[in-house]
Amino acid sequence: MPTAYLLLGSNLGDRTATLQAAVQRLAATAGTVAAVSGLYETAAWGLTDQPAFLNQAVQLDTPLSPLDLLAACLAAEQLAGRERRIRWDARTLDVDILLYDDLVLDLPELQVPHPRLPERRFALVPLAEIAAQVLHPGLNKKVAELLAQCADELPVKRAAD
Repeated sequence: MPTAYLLLGSNLGDRTATLQAAVQRLAATAGTVAAVSGLYETAAWGLTDQPAFLNQAVQLDTPLSPLDLLAACLAAEQLAGRERRIRWDARTLDVDILLYDDLVLDLPELQVPHPRLPERRFALVPLAEIAAQVLHPGLNKKVAELLAQCADELPVKRAAD
């Protein structure tokens, strides 16, 4: 069964409860949750005039194809009340597919590995907690190496779980 690594993020409402509910929703609809990272808080990236994010990485063993997994992720976002208006705007829930096995996929609706993963410390820190030795198939580098080489200086702080 394929293994996918997801990044969950929330910066509106009860962020912790939103992430917990999202993990449960994904377990019910998209596969088996094999690991979850701790919670990490960061300032918003991209559009910065908004509340801080809580982020969490999830390892998911999934029977779903990448596009079906994307649909499940979008459904979880919608169930959490996500409204897509402005890119990088505040959101109740954001679910990104970071990696899907060793697949490299470039479709209009989905790119795997996530194209901005190597430049986002807020994604690499929680991902490294659960998948430090996993290889990024496009760059042929381990997640731990990507984190060590990441130029992003945005602080990532472990939040109380």
